[in-house]
Amino acid sequence: MKFPLIFLSSILLTGVSYGEFRTWTRNDGKSAELELTKTSGEVGSKVGTFKMRNGRLVDLPSVALSTEDAKLVEEWKSESQIAEESASATESVFDELLEGNLEKFDGRSLKRYELEQKPTKYYLFYYTASWCPPCQKFTPDLVKFYKSKRPKHDEFEIVLVTSDDNEDAMEGYAKEKKMEWPHLKLSKVDNFKKTFKHPGTGIPNLVLTDLEGNLIKTSYVGKDYMGPASVMNHLEGLLK
Repeated sequence: MKFPLIFLSSILLTGVSYGEFRTWTRNDGKSAELELTKTSGEVGSKVGTFKMRNGRLVDLPSVALSTEDAKLVEEWKSESQIAEESASATESVFDELLEGNLEKFDGRSLKRYELEQKPTKYYLFYYTASWCPPCQKFTPDLVKFYKSKRPKHDEFEIVLVTSDDNEDAMEGYAKEKKMEWPHLKLSKVDNFKKTFKHPGTGIPNLVLTDLEGNLIKTSYVGKDYMGPASVMNHLEGLLK
């Protein structure tokens, strides 16, 4: 049920508080205790359906709310949506070796990291090292690709597999190049390589796989080295 703006103003002036309701504030500073029950519309212009204390419903667009509350409306999910997403979480052959064994640079150091959202289609494994000049040259291109594509595409995730022999080198490399993707722990690298035996003897090497571990494209075609850019560009094509 939709209400005229004059009525909405009176609602947001009441300030009543009870039970599970919370205070919602409009961008003109007026507030009320309401319960958000659902959202509709497109991202950036969603409308929240709120329940009043008398059980009546009122619709408020996110743009009419304070910045903080507008964000809550835009990001809100019902319990059923959360349960559905959790139930449909995509499994992969890499889960056993990756879970609990990833790190991510937090701006200061590499810290333990759990994938907040597993990729739905692809893993892109980046075999690289701080001491490798061609890696130093290519990595900024991959960083640019990741920053532009990952926020819009949950289909893929990059995992760095290092050829460095100490964690300080890994950390310095991540800091210098501003790598925001997960890194496989140094102590787990040998086991990972033995388990999956990805093709290629040199670095930088990108290996693109599906979630079952099937190879889609690598930096090598047979024994011929084609370079990581060809793999990155191939993934970009798949994401379009």
